[in-house]
Amino acid sequence: MTFDPRHKSRTLLEGPDRAGARSMMKAVGFTDEDLKRPLVGVAHCWIEVTPCNFNHRKLAEKVKEGVRAAGGTPIEFNTITVTDGIAMGTEGMKASLISRENVADAVELVARGHLFDAVVGISGCDKTIPAMVMALARLNLPGLMLYGGSIMYGEYQGRRLTIQDVFEAVGAFNSGKMSAAELKEIENRACPGEGACGGQFTANTMATAFEMLGISAMGFNGVPAMDSSKEEVAFQCGRLVLDLLRKGVTPRQIITRKALENAIAGVMATGGSTNAVLHLLAVAREAGVRLSINDFDRISRKTPLLADLKPWGRFTAVEMYRAGGMAVVAKRLLDAGVLHPNERTVTGRTIGEAARAAREEPGQQVIRPLSSPLKPTGGMAILKGNIAPGGCVIKLAGHEKLVHRGPARVFDREEDAFAAVKKGKVRAGDVIVIRYGGPRGGPGMREMLAVTGALHGAGLADSVALMTDGRFSGATHGFMIAHIVPEAADRGPIAALKSGDPIVIDVKRRRLDVELSPSEIKKRLRAWKPPKPRYVTGALAKYARLVSSASEGAVTG
Repeated sequence: MTFDPRHKSRTLLEGPDRAGARSMMKAVGFTDEDLKRPLVGVAHCWIEVTPCNFNHRKLAEKVKEGVRAAGGTPIEFNTITVTDGIAMGTEGMKASLISRENVADAVELVARGHLFDAVVGISGCDKTIPAMVMALARLNLPGLMLYGGSIMYGEYQGRRLTIQDVFEAVGAFNSGKMSAAELKEIENRACPGEGACGGQFTANTMATAFEMLGISAMGFNGVPAMDSSKEEVAFQCGRLVLDLLRKGVTPRQIITRKALENAIAGVMATGGSTNAVLHLLAVAREAGVRLSINDFDRISRKTPLLADLKPWGRFTAVEMYRAGGMAVVAKRLLDAGVLHPNERTVTGRTIGEAARAAREEPGQQVIRPLSSPLKPTGGMAILKGNIAPGGCVIKLAGHEKLVHRGPARVFDREEDAFAAVKKGKVRAGDVIVIRYGGPRGGPGMREMLAVTGALHGAGLADSVALMTDGRFSGATHGFMIAHIVPEAADRGPIAALKSGDPIVIDVKRRRLDVELSPSEIKKRLRAWKPPKPRYVTGALAKYARLVSSASEGAVTG
């Protein structure tokens, strides 16, 4: 049976009864000919506050040109974004993860409300990337996602800079290791133009994961924002979505269990952000695919760490692209027997075909050969124990440490932990505990880059551990544990901890424990009283009422 490219829009626009709809669309410039073609929503997240999304209107114009060239009628619309690098360390950061749900809902509602036949989602800052794919999976209309691209690296005294260097420079300044003038120079040079943060932080992690998933064309997301070919790939996305539409290929045909495992392997091979756990779980849920945090650990155990990328490595996303990009990583994983090669992608090729077509830059040093990986296993692990019976995630890339035992230093707010580090009150061996930062308790799971950056700047990154029911920026590196479930606000064991309690982190055994008896933990939890909610109205309060645990993706649907 032939798929009707106007499977939705016919209902909206055909027949005498729909004259009113046609009249209103003609008022903004659409013609009768336009209204006889498939309607393609072109969603993006342009905003004036951040470089991450600043090129979206330009890219949207090129996508629209491609849609028109392929015989469709594009309709552009805008969602929101909350930019982590700006909101970081403030109350505003609580809005970031919540914005993922808002963006997904907005794309869904506009597409459903106007009966679009297909959708192209353009994404930038961290949460907009999974949000676009969540919306595509939810709608199950022919569609794809295009990432706006990484920012170029900055340069200072022979160093290549990312936003990570700015946060760590703040820590160095606060500990007296850097002058105000040097901090200012790094601030001025780290972000030279449009594009999302330049390491394998959350934005680039998810952009590369979605190439592996197949919902983005292999190689398209990797093109940097300021590269001259970015507009060309945007044009090709417009043409490609019409091909998907005519063939009737929908996102749920692409987002399969095996495709999600490919995406996870891509994250592990590149030392990607722990936020990928949240986002891939959320996408799986929208696509109706069973996926658990245990799958991340299983895949990590068999996936070599191959890409030498910041925040813990030497290279930036731009250098990754020049080396050959994610196709080279896919080829390595194919050769290692880790990749499911027969999963389809939006290009019509399988992921295996895309991997075999990889073009590797001769002499590149970014992506290691299988014979000499950075580590034999992947960049993160899932831990459980009497502090986290529902699981938590630790990033392994960038350090060799597997065990840490030390006294808890308990804080109920990120700001208090940051102040303690700034004042030199955190000592080597400590385990910083930041709680009430989970999906419900935050609400919204703030990232802790300000604190982890301060630890690095103070020279404590290798001697201090940090654990939280909140989350970390993709720019975080060190012995850091996030997404503790149950969270403190749900009476999780982390709520029972007191400063001085002996904490044991054992990565090899996949354990996170406090050396307290079960009876003592129960006694403390019986005496526990929930803190007063910080928000009782508005979007944050609504999110707190609806959200699931981090081990379920922190979703609201």
